[in-house]
Amino acid sequence: MSKQNNTDQQSMEYKELLKKKLMNKDAAVGVIGLGYVGLPLAVEKAKVGFQVIGFDRNVSRVAQVNHGENYIKDVKNDELKELVAKKKIIATADFSKIAEVDVIVICVPTPLTITRDPDISYIVNVTKEIAKYIKPGKLVTLESTTYPGTTSEVILPKLEATGLKVGQDFFLAFSPERVDPGNLRYTTKNTSKVVGGITPACLSIAQNFYEQTILNIVPVSSTAVAEMTKVFENTYRAVNIALVNEMMLLCDRMGIDIWEVVDAAGTKPFGIQTFYPGPGVGGHCIPIDPFYLTWKAREYDFHTRFIELAGEVNIQASYHVIHKVNRVLSSHKKSFSGANILVLGVAYKNDIDDCRESPALKIIDLMLKENAQVTYHDAFVPEIKSHAPYTYNMKSIDLTDEAIANADCIVITTKHSEIDYEHIVEHAQAVVDTRNACKNINAQLKYKITKI
Repeated sequence: MSKQNNTDQQSMEYKELLKKKLMNKDAAVGVIGLGYVGLPLAVEKAKVGFQVIGFDRNVSRVAQVNHGENYIKDVKNDELKELVAKKKIIATADFSKIAEVDVIVICVPTPLTITRDPDISYIVNVTKEIAKYIKPGKLVTLESTTYPGTTSEVILPKLEATGLKVGQDFFLAFSPERVDPGNLRYTTKNTSKVVGGITPACLSIAQNFYEQTILNIVPVSSTAVAEMTKVFENTYRAVNIALVNEMMLLCDRMGIDIWEVVDAAGTKPFGIQTFYPGPGVGGHCIPIDPFYLTWKAREYDFHTRFIELAGEVNIQASYHVIHKVNRVLSSHKKSFSGANILVLGVAYKNDIDDCRESPALKIIDLMLKENAQVTYHDAFVPEIKSHAPYTYNMKSIDLTDEAIANADCIVITTKHSEIDYEHIVEHAQAVVDTRNACKNINAQLKYKITKI
């Protein structure tokens, strides 16, 4: 038998053996990064019978998981405790244990640098660790959002430098996370999963892995297509949010209620999808992912004007909030400097504890630079710790009637459902509502409210 035939046969054996392990739930799954994406994924895999090892450099997070202590809202406390008690999920900071798993799922952060360039250092460092311990017959799949080409241009060369051949000795794929924190209707299980492989064999194995826990798999022709799909999804949202935010700025000049316009337009059964204005955009996707595409486009002498303009408009929305607060203070014959301002909500969306890239953080920073006395209340986020580019630390205050009444202006930046907004307005001096949270309150109190 020729050397090539031996290689093909061995490759087929690796593929079929891994496929069999996946079908029988005998495969051990390693999840690298136990954050908002990684921990829910680890739980889903363990629930159907896989042995899961979670990897994280944060030793306190590792300890929490191993004690069954949940820190992600989308994970059910009892489920995590039960899976940990049964040893179906084990967390570790020891990356040498990568050698013990059959599937490696990378769920690490992909932030931007201060100059809005992609920071894929987490992916690079994790890939180096995988390369140390990878063995033939393994599947590696990246879920972190990134620019098209990352899997093939960054991960693949480092893994093949070990002497292993992709599609033969190991399998490599990209399948973007589509987590929407706090969404009770669409979860990891019932949200369609896009999957792209480096080779057809890679795609086949990755598809087989994901279909064990996810209802609908959407295979695409390459990892680059899968990478572009995720970036496009978030760019679509960023651009449309920017459009409605620009309409908000125009409506403010014209004395028109943008919220009424959006609601009326949303009654059309075709040709429009409703997006709402706000104080900016937040979260781990929309403010970041489009700039991964902008950066990559430069390699092809392409200028992504829509993306960059959308970013500018969405940032301007935060400055517009400051303008509105200043206008309200002036109408009460008060200046920004020394004003007592209470911010309601710092999470980037309602009823979650995630304040990454939240526009509220930017707004608080701008207010502090105006020498305002700023406090905040958010039952989901008890503390804001300083992190670039912000240098302030704050703790959430109790939402007492005294705190409400003493504020020269209350700024609603997140519409948490646990807050009684009518009670807020009734006891407040003035309210700037950036989320239309006060839409249905008593009409006699409307004079206290200024919408963005």
